[in-house]
Amino acid sequence: MDYITHSFRYGLEIFETQPKFNNLWKEITNTLDNITDDDIINYFQTQKRKAKSISEALNSLIEKELIALNWKNQSPIFNDTKYQKNRWKLDFAKDNISIEVAFNHGEAIAWNLIKPVLASELNHVEKAIQTKAGIIICATESMKKAGGFDSATGTYEKFLRYLIPLNNLLTVPMVIIGLGPPKKFEIKHQKKGNKKIGIIKKLN
Repeated sequence: MDYITHSFRYGLEIFETQPKFNNLWKEITNTLDNITDDDIINYFQTQKRKAKSISEALNSLIEKELIALNWKNQSPIFNDTKYQKNRWKLDFAKDNISIEVAFNHGEAIAWNLIKPVLASELNHVEKAIQTKAGIIICATESMKKAGGFDSATGTYEKFLRYLIPLNNLLTVPMVIIGLGPPKKFEIKHQKKGNKKIGIIKKLN
């Protein structure tokens, strides 16, 4: 699939040139490169629950690829049991890199950006993991529209706006990855009872 990247605190430059990051970065880019429109369509059409968007399909396809590469999913940041609920977990982590896959509400953008920092900086709470950099995977505005995402979903463009006021709080290198829209299809919404469900519309 197509995607664009934004380098924060030289994240991309570090990932592409430093050996302790380079192989991990290649695993992530290969994961995204290997996800096809057909993969998304097949997952979406075989879901038991009728979904509104392709967010669950994307989450599951990314998860399957990364777990096969020994990335740990739902990795706690801290050892203390008071801080091991979902709020305090990373979507994925391996060695030096934390990953958040962020297709959630725009209000969660700041927290999505802060979690890799918590995982990478020293803390008064005993750590369960120690990374050195972060990656955020999110939808671009064009993907949000084509993929049937909720209007309140935080997008790549909005993540970039948050980097400026949060600059002094975000102390570790990061790369923001914005997923581009599919080329073969788009999601159209159809009312079913009180809910909207997504329907695949193939493109010429």
